[in-house]
Amino acid sequence: MTMRLGLDLRPALFAACMALAVLAGPVRAEEVPIVTGEQWTQSTPQVKKVYLVGMANVIQVETAYSAGNPPADAQSFVPRFARGLKGQTLDSVMAAVDGWYAKNPGRLQRPVIETIWFEMVVPGLQKNK
Repeated sequence: MTMRLGLDLRPALFAACMALAVLAGPVRAEEVPIVTGEQWTQSTPQVKKVYLVGMANVIQVETAYSAGNPPADAQSFVPRFARGLKGQTLDSVMAAVDGWYAKNPGRLQRPVIETIWFEMVVPGLQKNK
């Protein structure tokens, strides 16, 4: 009886999820906050680490999701991001980002993700070929 009830609820649950998705509307790019050096340099080490953990989680989920059929480098930045940061820790990434913004105080408007990409991932890809 319980199994049958669970199966009967699936269409209703699916419909409710779809309705919520439609009502929530699309997320536009301008609604997604971009963390820049201004926010980074004003953040505590704990907040910086939370940001980096979030990035690492996104990369891990995407990597796990596509494990059986990984996307080509041209289709996703995730494989390159993971290879470029190979051997790095949260603390080493945080220190590198802190150091870059300390050396470039006039460039605090640069997004943190861009700083990580060009200052760590791209050089790391050359090193981790």
